[in-house]
Amino acid sequence: MQRGNVGSNHQARSERDSFARLHEDNLAQLNEVDARIAFGRLQVAGDAPGADALHYIGRIGLRDTDQSTMLLDWRAPQAGAFYQATAAHPLGVRARRHLTMRERELTRVDDEVLDAALLEELRADAAGGTPGVAAASGTLQGEGALLAALTAERTGHMHDIVATIQGEQDRIIRSEMRGALVVQGGPGTGKTAVALHRAAFLIYANRERLKSAGVLVVGPSAAFVHYIEAVLPSLGETGVVMRTLGSLFPGVEADADDAPATAALKGRLEMSGLLSRAVRGRQRVPAGPEQVEVNGDTITVAPELIAGAIQRAQRTGKPHNVARVTFVKHAIAELATQLAEQLAKNGAAIDDSDVAALREDLRESHAVRVLLNTAWLPLTPEKLLGDLYSRPEWLAELTPRWSPERRALLHRPRSAPMTVSDVALLDEAAELLGDMPARRSAADRERERQREADIENARAAIANMGVEGMVSAEQLADGFAERGERMSVAERAASDRTWTYGHVVVDEAQELSPMQWRMLVRKSPMRSFTIVGDIAQVSSAAGARSWADALHAGFGDRWRLEQLSVNYRTPAQIARAAEEFAADAGLPITPARAVREGDWPIDTVVAGGGLAPAVVDAVRRVRADAAGGNLAVIVPAAAIDEIADTLHAALDAAGTRPVTGRGAAGLDRPVAVLTARDAKGLEFDAVVIGDPRGIVAESPRGAAALYVAATRPTQRLAMVYPSGEEPLTGFA
Repeated sequence: MQRGNVGSNHQARSERDSFARLHEDNLAQLNEVDARIAFGRLQVAGDAPGADALHYIGRIGLRDTDQSTMLLDWRAPQAGAFYQATAAHPLGVRARRHLTMRERELTRVDDEVLDAALLEELRADAAGGTPGVAAASGTLQGEGALLAALTAERTGHMHDIVATIQGEQDRIIRSEMRGALVVQGGPGTGKTAVALHRAAFLIYANRERLKSAGVLVVGPSAAFVHYIEAVLPSLGETGVVMRTLGSLFPGVEADADDAPATAALKGRLEMSGLLSRAVRGRQRVPAGPEQVEVNGDTITVAPELIAGAIQRAQRTGKPHNVARVTFVKHAIAELATQLAEQLAKNGAAIDDSDVAALREDLRESHAVRVLLNTAWLPLTPEKLLGDLYSRPEWLAELTPRWSPERRALLHRPRSAPMTVSDVALLDEAAELLGDMPARRSAADRERERQREADIENARAAIANMGVEGMVSAEQLADGFAERGERMSVAERAASDRTWTYGHVVVDEAQELSPMQWRMLVRKSPMRSFTIVGDIAQVSSAAGARSWADALHAGFGDRWRLEQLSVNYRTPAQIARAAEEFAADAGLPITPARAVREGDWPIDTVVAGGGLAPAVVDAVRRVRADAAGGNLAVIVPAAAIDEIADTLHAALDAAGTRPVTGRGAAGLDRPVAVLTARDAKGLEFDAVVIGDPRGIVAESPRGAAALYVAATRPTQRLAMVYPSGEEPLTGFA
């Protein structure tokens, strides 16, 4: 077939720019995985003796110019044996090799032999055995590579675990994308890593579905999102939206928490009913007749006319701002009829064209606009919530059965910033209100028209270039330069509150309130979720006591549970101490077996003077040892400013490079000063906890917060108590 010459027209430019963008995306993916592109090799038994095949495993797949496989993507079915094969069930694998890289330098090779005959051959070939080659034990897959990764110094950012995924983790990662999967596991079991690698696997296995709908990853804090942000790009996936619960409403970046009692109230499902009543409360019939003047004529508007228009609009079932169009249309029509009858009685000749003109006069009348806006005012979610919080008399009208003390939990000035708990309420309000009418502009309509034209051009371009099946018209249209600034699926999804995702990953999910779950379920109507957490680690006042309680409203019984049983991160002596403390505090811990003993005992310090100087001394001692590495100082929220300032004065003053930092910014420094909430989901070489009892006391579930803080280190833990305090159970 001869391809037509389309010349230098819009379609030709679209072809050029769109395919250039596709190549740019491919290059960006290759650059992300370049340094550690390959990490493993499988030796698979062939059909004849001596005909074993070698398959290299990498973060992405590569083919040569003949389209022969050079590198298997770790997510490909053929690569599954790299994670699943054992000596008891080798799956055709004779040997497995782990390659450890630093940039492009090969620094370590670990071989496991799963075939007894091959092991004997290797031993016969080398007197005294072959160094670096061992028979697989079946307990830890790639034990040497795994332990090297576990003990490596942390950097303040999470790395992928693709080279050392264990069998129980791999089974969960590769499970099918149906319904909600809950991954429960204690600290250090790799829940977050499993969730992120599962997201990468699902994108690979369901490319067409998830390419257009996208994947949302929700984390507990900005520090957490900062910590994990490099994992998916390192696996070749860049089109994922990462958000905190406080940033899921466009234009709002909430990071402050309410007081526990207020957060618990805002998280209850009854808030959805309150917001619904609040919206209905802004659709009001006047108490009596109203008079309005239109072009010198005065008409009396009966309450029944407004009531009828409100009822017509409410029967549409549409959101408040959308239904208002029906309300205004019906009210204007009734008013026009009334005005026409009034003019006719006064001797004016009125025909249909006059009635149409009267409708326009009414629509432009300031008095009529005031009347209609008083009855049915367009609202934003922020306005509705601000009114609810700042007008006690209106809240009392909407909640006649609430106590004054309960209403007082919601009261605050209109100027107060939104909190994390408010975001779910804003989203609920937005569902009830719908878009403001003015927000659908001519520019929006033009963009929709242009999008349709671009898809048609893309279909023609694909046919012209003979690349049917390689790219869809929609994908190609996304790259058309004539659309102006190109937005990826992730960028479009992040800016659109109503966007629905193909899959949602929720980390530290035990902390979510019922209203937050309600918001997230709207983000994926198909209810395709990976939910990870640990009920024992609940520290939020609005969090759940069990997964059944957390998920019943949104998922019913359409969820399944998987459990992780091995603690890879936390040294055994720290894990034992934390579990003893948790048991004493009555926390429902999830038992997990630690894979290694640490080199350092827990360092217990009782301050002789002030707490802050004692914390500084503990940090200096830990940093003086090789185990220092990446260090976190975790303290009560009320003490973070004092301790951060003291550490800054002690450690930063003499140096040219900053050592300390607080919150998410601190993760890029050698010493990060965090609250227990900030530290959730993170890991560090060493952790210094200042005032453990203060952490327990600062929230109703503070014991869980301390349990979380104490299980963050991979090497060393120090507990610094204020003067005169006894060490807590487990940490003596």
